[in-house]
Amino acid sequence: MTATITADLQTRFDDALRRADLVAAELRATAAERDRAGADPVAEIELLRDADLLQVGEPVEFGGSGLNYAQSQEITRRIARGDTSIAHLLGYHYAQQRIPHLFGTPEQAGELSRQNAAEKSFWGGVQNPRGSAGLELTRDGDGYRLNGRRTFASGASVADRLSVTAIFEGDLVFLAIPRDKEGFTPLGDWDNIGQRLTDSGGVEFVNTPIARDEILGDDPLTGKTFSAYQTLVTPHWQLAFVNFYIGTAEGALEEALDWTRLNASAWETSGVDAATDDPYILELIGELKAKVTAASLLADRAGQALQWALDFGPELSPEQRADTAVTIAEAKFLTTKVSLEVASRLFEIQGARATTSAYGFDRHWRNLRTHTVHDPVAYKAREIGDWLLNERAPQFTLYS
Repeated sequence: MTATITADLQTRFDDALRRADLVAAELRATAAERDRAGADPVAEIELLRDADLLQVGEPVEFGGSGLNYAQSQEITRRIARGDTSIAHLLGYHYAQQRIPHLFGTPEQAGELSRQNAAEKSFWGGVQNPRGSAGLELTRDGDGYRLNGRRTFASGASVADRLSVTAIFEGDLVFLAIPRDKEGFTPLGDWDNIGQRLTDSGGVEFVNTPIARDEILGDDPLTGKTFSAYQTLVTPHWQLAFVNFYIGTAEGALEEALDWTRLNASAWETSGVDAATDDPYILELIGELKAKVTAASLLADRAGQALQWALDFGPELSPEQRADTAVTIAEAKFLTTKVSLEVASRLFEIQGARATTSAYGFDRHWRNLRTHTVHDPVAYKAREIGDWLLNERAPQFTLYS
C-alpha cells in the first residue's frame, strides 16, 4: 500500500513540475518586457491559477495535489527559472498557506485548506518582521480591530487572502483574513530596482474589523510560548528564498547559454571562429555550472531537513529545530553567494552586446540583489558558526 501511495504522489509531483516548467517558459518569453512595465502581477497570478499551481500543497481529497512543503518549494524553483518576481510571490504563497497548520486550530487549518483548494486562493503576506509592532490588534466588544501600517507586504493588493502578523496585548499573533476587508489599503509605493512585479509596497489598516475565527489559535490568545515546531514558520520562508535564488541562477545561466549559442562572437585574438569554442568562456561556464549544481543540491538538502522536521510533528525538540534552521541557513548562505555571482558574470559569457537594454538580462542581478538584502546573509553565517562552535541555537525571530 505504501509503495502505491508513494508512486501516486510521485506522479502528481512530476505532473506539477511539468506544469511549472510550461509556466516558467511562458514567463521567460515576456520577462524583460513585463519587468520594464512594472504592472501589478494580476495576469501572472491568473497564469499560476490556470495551471493549478496555487493549490498543490492541499490534500487531494480537497482538490489539491497533496504535495509536501519541500516539493511545493521545488515548484517555486522551477518558476524562478522564468521570472524571479513571480517565484517570490509563489514561494511566499506556499509559506502563507502553511501558517494555519502551525498556529491555527485543526478546524481553522482544515477549513482554510478546503477553501484554498476549492477556490485556488492566492495568499499575500503582511508579515515584514522589522515592522511587527506596526500593526496592533485591539478588542472591540465581542470582536477586534486592526490598525497600523507596514512598509513591505508582498502580493497584498492582488491576493485573495492575507496572512498577517500583529501585536495583541504585547504578544505576536497570526491572522488569516480576506483581502477585501474594510479599512485595508495597499499604498502602491513599491518602486525598487528589482522584484518589480512582486507588489511589495506598504499597506495600511484603519479600524479593520477582525473576527475571532480569523485569529489563528485557541484561547487564550496571549501569554503563550511558541513550541519548537511552531517556530518552523521562519524556516518555511527561508526555504522559499533558497529556492527562488538558485532557480533564478539556473534560469539565468540557461538563458545566457542560449543567447551565446545564437548571438555571441569570438574575440578577435581568441584563435577560434566561434564564441562557443573560446576556452575562457568554456572555463567560466564550467565554473558557474559547478557552483549552481552544488548550491542546488544544498537547497534539496535544506528542503529534506525542513520536511523531516514537519513530518516529525509537534514533539520536535529545540535541538532538532536548531539543526533544521542551521541546515537551511547553510543553503541560504550558499545560494545567495552563488546566485549573485552567476547573475553578475553572465555578461562575461555573452559579451558586450548582451548588455543592450532590450534584452533585460540585468534583471536577474537586480532581482536577486533587491531580495538578498532582505535579511543580511552574514547573519546566517554567524548562526551556522555559533551552532557549530558553541551549540547556541539560532534565536527564534521571523528572520531565523
